[in-house]
Amino acid sequence: MSNLQQCVALETLGCKLNQAESESLARQFALMGCNVVHPSDGADIYILNTCSVTHIADRKSRHLLRLARRRNPSAFIVATGCYAERATEELSCIPEVDMVIGNGEKARLVQVLAERGVIGPNSAVYPPMLRTRSLVKVQEGCNRFCSYCIVPLVRGRERSLPLDEVLDEVRARIEMGYQEVVLTGTHIGAYEPCLELLIQRILAKTVVRRLRLSSLQPQDITTGFLTLWQDEKLCRHFHLPLQSGSDSVLWRMRRRYSVAAYERAVAMIREAIPDVAITTDIMVGFPGESNEKFEESYRFCQRMGFANIHVFPFSERPGTLATMMPHKVEHRVKKERIERMLKLARESSLNFREKFLGRTMTVLWEQGVEGGCVGLTDNYIRVFASGNEPLKNRLTATRLAGSHICSRFP
Repeated sequence: MSNLQQCVALETLGCKLNQAESESLARQFALMGCNVVHPSDGADIYILNTCSVTHIADRKSRHLLRLARRRNPSAFIVATGCYAERATEELSCIPEVDMVIGNGEKARLVQVLAERGVIGPNSAVYPPMLRTRSLVKVQEGCNRFCSYCIVPLVRGRERSLPLDEVLDEVRARIEMGYQEVVLTGTHIGAYEPCLELLIQRILAKTVVRRLRLSSLQPQDITTGFLTLWQDEKLCRHFHLPLQSGSDSVLWRMRRRYSVAAYERAVAMIREAIPDVAITTDIMVGFPGESNEKFEESYRFCQRMGFANIHVFPFSERPGTLATMMPHKVEHRVKKERIERMLKLARESSLNFREKFLGRTMTVLWEQGVEGGCVGLTDNYIRVFASGNEPLKNRLTATRLAGSHICSRFP
């Protein structure tokens, strides 16, 4: 395959850590002289960064790989990521796939393709700005082994990037023009030597405009940690996965907190940080989740007033303890519970957003859409501004003016 004018498409499923790694790969391909394009644009090389957290993610990965081959029959197609790590042989048997590379080799993907002659060196192009919020990986791996979770099996044990390396990455993204940096990992609260120290260094030693954390655990929240948010550059948004609002279900999940401990963490955050958004994940249909336990979880989510809830069904993952647990929940029951939780998620999100109607907030505009532009406040309210003014990658004071989070400038 010629290395001249090669086009590379990267598509990403799953978590922000996967997105951060895809960003890094895009920059590496650009430095090799490749043009990074949209998957629908007929790429010479197609990379799918897969997820395997549920069977639905596996199925979507297989669909996208086959779709990539239909779009461009001559493309070189690579599957990488967590599904590739978990089931290398399974993906290798898909005729549309030319190469499978797990998480362990993902960082070397560009080098591997060069060694195999799939790409060759060319004049470097300016690394693409894929989005206005850049994701920076600070940590990966997990030592917790929740009973349902395959992540420790496909990501390995916890390990952190050196502090100075993270600082250099943040500075590089700022030099590229990014207005917001998002720190991400499997469990960034486990960052070593200390997440609090890392944040302090970034705020003190870079000129980052906005700094956001991808996800934390309730046990990561302390009074001292929350004092960092006295710096307005830290975004007022905490994503705290709950998974269930029932203590007995949390115990079977092998989560390391109780419902009461979770509620205390949320109360601490809200007391310390005005107008903060707290979002969460809820799993529905875990083995042994009776109607009573589901109602406990539902009522807890109602009481917490989350800014948003990501709802997903329990999915058996090979090698996890939950696959062997009795009292599985029927598919029909799971579907009914998901619909109820999703309705609550929509209501909770609307209730949170409506608190800010008429308020003027700073919005980072991310992309143009038909008739206007879409952006994000620091506390994770997505807004739309009508008009033709080029706003992408600008931070502007914006008055939120409608119940569907339309906006106009003050």
